[in-house]
Amino acid sequence: MTDKDTILNNWGLSTIPSPCYVLHETLLAANMQVIDKVRKATGAEIIVALKANAMWSIFPELRQHADGATASSLAEARLVFEEYGTPAHTYAPVYSENEIDEILGYSSHITFNSLNQYQRYGERARQAGVSCGLRVNPEYSTVETDLYNPASPTSRLGIRSVDLSEWPAGVEGLHFHSLCESRPEDLKGTLEAVEERFGRFLPHLKWINFGGGHLMTHKDYDEDELIRILAGFRARYPHLRVILEPGSAFTWDTGCLVSTVEDKVCNGGVNTLMLNVSFACHMPDCLEMPYKPFIIGTHEPLEGEKRWRMGGNSCLAGDFYGDWAFDGGREPQIGDRIVFRDMIHYTMVKTTMFNGVTHPSIGIWNPQTGFRLVRRFGYEDYKGRMS
Repeated sequence: MTDKDTILNNWGLSTIPSPCYVLHETLLAANMQVIDKVRKATGAEIIVALKANAMWSIFPELRQHADGATASSLAEARLVFEEYGTPAHTYAPVYSENEIDEILGYSSHITFNSLNQYQRYGERARQAGVSCGLRVNPEYSTVETDLYNPASPTSRLGIRSVDLSEWPAGVEGLHFHSLCESRPEDLKGTLEAVEERFGRFLPHLKWINFGGGHLMTHKDYDEDELIRILAGFRARYPHLRVILEPGSAFTWDTGCLVSTVEDKVCNGGVNTLMLNVSFACHMPDCLEMPYKPFIIGTHEPLEGEKRWRMGGNSCLAGDFYGDWAFDGGREPQIGDRIVFRDMIHYTMVKTTMFNGVTHPSIGIWNPQTGFRLVRRFGYEDYKGRMS
């Protein structure tokens, strides 16, 4: 087993309440080492994307290993400003008149999705001392899931080269985003498309933002190749500040969602463990992406092995996923813990309170001091979202 496997199989799950998202500080520290390696080797700025994880209780740790943070809304920009302690690099697909001035007050950089939006708010941004950028669409992406592919020719996100005959005065930066949990070769192909379609503008700019999707903390990611790609780009454009804003990479595989078996049912020959968590409410990417999460102590069923489906606790008919087999042929029992791995990024930020089902708590595990409860949710949280 890898070190991460060893760590995640040997920690104090019995002391953790259920349901609960739990971030492991040792695993977070391991990811920070990779982030620092790329930053120091390339001089590129790597900033935290709140859209993947807005767990502000770990901002003090992230601040030591990142060059800032990026926001996609007024609420995220304010959270960056107040809790991260720096103005945000802000991009949203569209800004509203009733929010733009407050957003500018929390931002150091702002990227506009269209020429219309820049024409409407660009002068106001410059007067506020905020550096303006445009998001472009390189019309190149290796992302296979349409839901997460922002670079199709008909995408509403970014400006196509054919629609940008000249670079608008006052715009200092270019932003693109076409990756999702991608590898260095995907970035290389994207950069080639960006330089082919927008390279004529790069000599006149101050910064370029490569967006997110750089999954540099994945065990199979070649961060040395990423370093070579970034170094090559910086050699071609030494005047440009290069910014990356990975979301998943900071908290990739740093913790779990701890749940409990509350019932067992068998209908039509299908064995289902009924849990006190919901795929629809608490792990929505499993249904949207879709992808099958890893459960500690299980494996892909072999022929002849007993299979178990995991059932969520909302009334949505499709709130389930399957199938798993338990290691050693173990028969799961009511009261057992079911621990979903890698449930920190793009989980807490996407949860809902549909059905009013109990929302998982949030906590942090430290190998020296044990478990610390950061947040517990209750009825008032649900009621406060309604009217």
